[in-house]
Amino acid sequence: MFGEERTRTLLKPIDPARHTTIAPPRLSAHDLINRAEVVAEPIAHRRQARPTRRLVLTAGTLAVAVGAAAIAQTFGSSNPDTSEIVSPPGADPGVVLVPVAYGAGARDAGSELRALASRLIDSEYDNRTGRYMYHHTKTWGDPVMTSADGRHHVAFADETKVWQAADGTGKQVTTQLEPQYPDQESRDYWQRNLKPKAAASATPAPDELPLSPTDLAPLPSGRAQLNEMLKVRFGAGAVSKEVSTVYGRYVVPRQTRAEILRVLADVPGFLWRGQVTDRAGRKGVAITFNDREHNQQSLLIFHPNTGELLAHELLTLSPVRISSYQVILDTAWADQPN
Repeated sequence: MFGEERTRTLLKPIDPARHTTIAPPRLSAHDLINRAEVVAEPIAHRRQARPTRRLVLTAGTLAVAVGAAAIAQTFGSSNPDTSEIVSPPGADPGVVLVPVAYGAGARDAGSELRALASRLIDSEYDNRTGRYMYHHTKTWGDPVMTSADGRHHVAFADETKVWQAADGTGKQVTTQLEPQYPDQESRDYWQRNLKPKAAASATPAPDELPLSPTDLAPLPSGRAQLNEMLKVRFGAGAVSKEVSTVYGRYVVPRQTRAEILRVLADVPGFLWRGQVTDRAGRKGVAITFNDREHNQQSLLIFHPNTGELLAHELLTLSPVRISSYQVILDTAWADQPN
């Protein structure tokens, strides 16, 4: 099998990703194998590709994948965007995700985003420095595991802490959390069919991964360079994803945060949703983009004062349910990985 460097050497100038920085995987190969040792359905029978990676499994296959999962752990009742559901004694099979709530009224987001950009204040990290860019995130939906009939879905939330230097080196620590479901029918299905191993630990040990040197491009601050990095030419759906990637990888200074908001203001299709509460219980302001062609909605939540990205979510529009989410819990500069 070709390694990354050998492949790039062979492709040379025709390598389509030669100027692209590849983010480290949130999950190790060992974790992915634990989640799904066998793909039960042939590729030809899978559902149409979605924005997040999907694994198609039978109930028996997922039972193997769950061996070391955090079955007993759930979000606390203080979380405003998940539903606590009574479970049988001994094992809680997880929670059903509820979309972030926002008002029914909507208007073009351009003027509101420009106004927010003009009044930004410093974040906690703006006047600090360090060797490592630190990010603490929580992610669900990458991958989502699906029953053989394509109807019932489950995935495990992952809590990740990353320390990454300018040369790409550093450390990543990932902890697998509880299973979560996009709807009650999926939860009911997997509650009937999920058979965790008797010896499974309720709190799996974090998976620590050293980061190898990589070409981590500097974060641009100019408008033209930001337009290119955020893939503005591909429209609001692509821009939403790239904004989430930028904030999950870089410590973004105030001037660049303001310019990103102005970029978003000029992209057609974003709607202003006003004040919301994100999945971690923080107050923010939100914009959405409805991509009817692909039956999905992108939601971006920003800090109302600093303009930092707090969360990014993807929903299916019909039926309305969570497809994936990322919550950025902390961003900072650090001198050493903890």
